[in-house]
Amino acid sequence: MSKPVYGKKAAESRKRETKSALFWVLVVGIILFLAWTPFQTALFNGQEMSFEKPIFWASILSCLLLFLWIAQSFKSIQLKDQRDWLAVGVLLLPLTYLISLLSAASQVLAMNMVIINCIYASMFVIGLYTLRDKLGNQIIQNTIMTVAYLIVGFGLLNWFGQGKTAGAIAKWFSNTVLNGTYTHAVMTDSNGMRLTSVFQYANTYAAFLMAFLFAAVFCITASRKWYGKAFHSFMLVPIIVSLLLTLSRGGLVMLPVIFVLLLLFLKPAQQLLWILYCGISGIASLLITKSVTELGLQLNETFSGSGALKAWGILISTSAVVGLIGWAIQSFVAPKLDKILGKWSSKKGSSLWIPIGSTVIGGLLIFLFIGTGLKNILPQNISVRLENINFNQHSVLERFTFYKDAMKVLADYPIIGAGGGAWASLYEQYQNNPYTSRQAHNFFLQYLVEVGIVGFVIFMAFILYIFYKYIRGYMKGTEEDRNSHFLYLIIVLSILMHSILDFNMSYVFMGILVFLGLGGMAAVMERKPLAKWKVKDSTARGVYSAVVGLGAILVFITSIRYVQAADAAMEARRVVQVSTSYEEIKAPIDKDLSIRPSHPDSVLLLASLYQAVYQQNQNEDFYNASVSLLNKALKDEPHNKAMLRSLIKTYEMKQQPEQAYDVLIQNAPKFNWDIEWYQDIILQGYELGMKALGTGDHTKKDEYFKHATDAFAKVQEGIQHLKTLPEGQLQGNPFENTPEMILNAGKMHYMMNQPEQAVNALKIGIQDDLSQPSAQEIVRWYLAALQKQGQSDEALLEKLKQVDPNAEQNIKQLAELQF
Repeated sequence: MSKPVYGKKAAESRKRETKSALFWVLVVGIILFLAWTPFQTALFNGQEMSFEKPIFWASILSCLLLFLWIAQSFKSIQLKDQRDWLAVGVLLLPLTYLISLLSAASQVLAMNMVIINCIYASMFVIGLYTLRDKLGNQIIQNTIMTVAYLIVGFGLLNWFGQGKTAGAIAKWFSNTVLNGTYTHAVMTDSNGMRLTSVFQYANTYAAFLMAFLFAAVFCITASRKWYGKAFHSFMLVPIIVSLLLTLSRGGLVMLPVIFVLLLLFLKPAQQLLWILYCGISGIASLLITKSVTELGLQLNETFSGSGALKAWGILISTSAVVGLIGWAIQSFVAPKLDKILGKWSSKKGSSLWIPIGSTVIGGLLIFLFIGTGLKNILPQNISVRLENINFNQHSVLERFTFYKDAMKVLADYPIIGAGGGAWASLYEQYQNNPYTSRQAHNFFLQYLVEVGIVGFVIFMAFILYIFYKYIRGYMKGTEEDRNSHFLYLIIVLSILMHSILDFNMSYVFMGILVFLGLGGMAAVMERKPLAKWKVKDSTARGVYSAVVGLGAILVFITSIRYVQAADAAMEARRVVQVSTSYEEIKAPIDKDLSIRPSHPDSVLLLASLYQAVYQQNQNEDFYNASVSLLNKALKDEPHNKAMLRSLIKTYEMKQQPEQAYDVLIQNAPKFNWDIEWYQDIILQGYELGMKALGTGDHTKKDEYFKHATDAFAKVQEGIQHLKTLPEGQLQGNPFENTPEMILNAGKMHYMMNQPEQAVNALKIGIQDDLSQPSAQEIVRWYLAALQKQGQSDEALLEKLKQVDPNAEQNIKQLAELQF
């Protein structure tokens, strides 16, 4: 009687294990998506047209994956427990960005962020359900690790001078390959050559490497197959060497912090193994880093096949030795270590001692590498970067300035924020000094500025709740349960922690990893039902699928339209290089603007086209079209400096300096540290004031002069403020007086019958060398202003007379002028 029952159960069990075709299509889709996204400059949201199209394609693909998920998981959708309701909660994240459109500083950038957050929400929901399945979870984890290792290998190919080879591989699926090489896979800045791989930014690559260094160590301890232990051990050296080649101080600073945090989740035996693997691979990496660095520098200068072979030989042989050691330790030492420390592991607080000890040892190693001669074993470029790790270093001071300035923005947009891209649009208005940074270098503050306190509270509640529930479940779970989804915690924690110091989440690929990881963490939460929110399964399926499906359709259609717009915008730029036909150039621009009416790049191109035609034939229709186009776009993009400059140019072409000057004055507060803006206000204010003086309109003269001299006063305040910057902090862009500004300001004060202010302004520009006419004129007006007050400077007058024999007479004439 029992056999048929057991046989039936076994058959049912086998049936349940059979995966549907839709499951495999969805999983393959996720694999291809994760393999494609990093090679599109990791989908960098760089607020420029060249970065937009891959992001919109990623949105299209994520919507397709979501449609597949709905079809595959429709019967399993229910809203019974806390875990299920997170699939509803994640929808609030794109919703907060949608609401922030109401007060967005840039409609175009804000809309892009709505789409990006829809991608994140899609990946979270897909991960939340797909990663509950044991097989699906295993496949996705293997995919993530494989993609990470491919990115590491891709970066090293470029470092060893084989950019053409790497480019030939990537060109089939990447738009970042130009002239046969992946753009800026190795970048050069003031610190020298830095490895960036697919990211084009060394610090974010460092954050990525840090996350997957710990992920690789975890995979060594979790792998059951010998080749898994060996291969993950093998990859430790390439990852650490790559991390050193990024020259990222932030990565090196955050690495021990995150390492200690992750150790707290492990048993003492595992903690020792992690330290052992990191120590062995770290020492091996340091031993070869000098050779690998020097060979890479040479190969990027002049490629040599033998040199590349030597570099790969050093790296691979060292990695193979570490891989063999890792396999041996995990196969033979780890089981014994677990038995030896078994009793200790069961004691309360046992997991704290090793992290505390590793913190002390880590501090000692940092001291040895920074403060002693041990740093000499490192290449010079790396040792110099280590020496510069301190809180008085300019990049640290600049980041603190960004953070303070972000809070100024928040003060003006506290509730729903200033929309996606708010920092890039607004930072010039709130900045403390004239730096240039379209990223706030802190994901959390940038998020706060974009969606305000309401959106930020929702986001942090969402993130912290998942962490809280995951950690609670982790502490109660078995060893197998803990290992099943721990990889996601490693990735999410590493990327988000490093994002306190940098803009890693501006790379949508990094955001995809984080939200897919959050979905993986939420997938293993305890299934605690919600007593107050019971919804029938049929109702939950219908309503949730309808809402998500409808939203995905809207995003899907919008993204397709935006891809078409991006194609049209790029086509317009191509056409303008090869054609002078007004109709040919205008056609693709019109297509872009019919979809995105205020897209800055196309607005500026079309405005310049109108201006060029107007200059040729003086047809006022083109002048009016340019003014109308720019004014309309500026309603959506009021902080776009390039558009404002184009509008000013249009007015000046029509000989309307008064309207141009109004634009300068009205928008001056948006660009507090743009010295060129101040120069234009002062120069044009002087010219317009003189024009008004010539017509006898003294009221208008004083109005123009007042605006211009106020601008000059702000420049002086700014120059004095810059002197108060900390010693290690760089000023940023130039911000200083010019002789023309000084002379015009002094003359305007003089002509407003303010001789004392004229003296103070002109005195700034007095030089020892009076050979230049501008220097002489400043002194003449200065002495005339003194004479107006009954004062004189005989020594300076004598000096002027040496280069200008008529100086005394000229000064007297100026002093006798009445205004």
